[in-house]
Amino acid sequence: MRHALLLLASLVLAACATPPPAPRPVAAENLLHDAAFEARPVPAQPGVFAVSAPMRRYLETDIAAQLREQGRLRGLVAALENHAQLRLDYESSITRTAAEAFAARAGNCLSLTVMTAALARELGLQVSFRRVFSEPVWSRSNDTLYASGHVNIVLEPSAMGGAQSLHRVTGIVVDFMPGADLRRQRSQEIEAHTVIAMFMNNRAAEALNRGELDEAYWWARGATLQDARFLEAFNTLGVVYTRHGDLAHAERVFGHVLKLETENVSALANLAGTLEQLGRQGEARALRQRLQQIEAQPPFHFFDLGMAALKRKEFAAARDHFARELQRNAFYHEAHFGLAVAYLALGETGSAHKHLATALETSTSRREHDLYAAKLAWLRARAAQ
Repeated sequence: MRHALLLLASLVLAACATPPPAPRPVAAENLLHDAAFEARPVPAQPGVFAVSAPMRRYLETDIAAQLREQGRLRGLVAALENHAQLRLDYESSITRTAAEAFAARAGNCLSLTVMTAALARELGLQVSFRRVFSEPVWSRSNDTLYASGHVNIVLEPSAMGGAQSLHRVTGIVVDFMPGADLRRQRSQEIEAHTVIAMFMNNRAAEALNRGELDEAYWWARGATLQDARFLEAFNTLGVVYTRHGDLAHAERVFGHVLKLETENVSALANLAGTLEQLGRQGEARALRQRLQQIEAQPPFHFFDLGMAALKRKEFAAARDHFARELQRNAFYHEAHFGLAVAYLALGETGSAHKHLATALETSTSRREHDLYAAKLAWLRARAAQ
């Protein structure tokens, strides 16, 4: 059973953490505990948007003709969309800087967004970042839950005359999240320093997932100092304290979040777990009751029921549970895969094929992509017999 103590807000190995509506800024320094952690070489300014020499060569040589013919905005967007040019892959396992994402030709949506911003700025285009309002997408690793928000980027022409004026276009939204529906999105503009805080928060999550608590602390610390309104970083910091055994500090951090957002489900769950460890069971129960009123079912509740039904070979029940999970988390690839397994066992090959294809499309790492591709190929071969 997953322990709510390890519920992390926006710790996104798929990386796309998003900030909450802006509360009042606070002094993050009052919640830090540097003396408890060994120093790590985490930069205060991690060079998220720095442009590398290969990036400049790409703009000045590889797509120079395209930029002249189509205009800088349309030319860059066309290069991003054309797999034959940049060959970008969506990869959720690591958060990269702009230069790192360009070199790897892969990244999560945050990495690819900052890479796009760096290229666009180098061309003199106007760049704005957007927080997308949507339900968080949950994932998990071992006993830790990760809530993924989402950001995208809007590119606009610079105020230039001459040939550029021949290609007048309004702003273009660039979104790297698989399955994103731009027509139905509601979003809010965020500042570049918030994006840097998100980057550092993701790096903290990745270090935490590796068990490297000292490194996780310094990344989370940096995120809180970048943007005191980005409360996900404080949740991350609190979880680092909890893992480190600094329960009093963890309680202070989660309490700070709840003063600003009284219904922050991650902070409520994390604080409840911390209070349980401190032996304050009554306070913890009250928080969990409050949490249940806010969120009737915990993340992955129906997915877990579906997996249990599969083990019992109750395939109709598994189908229904996975379908219910997808109503809350429409792009969760493992639920699509579980639903495909259930449909296959029920003899509904067409539906199995559909959900397996969706699992392949929405997978967020190469390993998962290869697994689903192999399963889909097997299913197609079986259907051809």
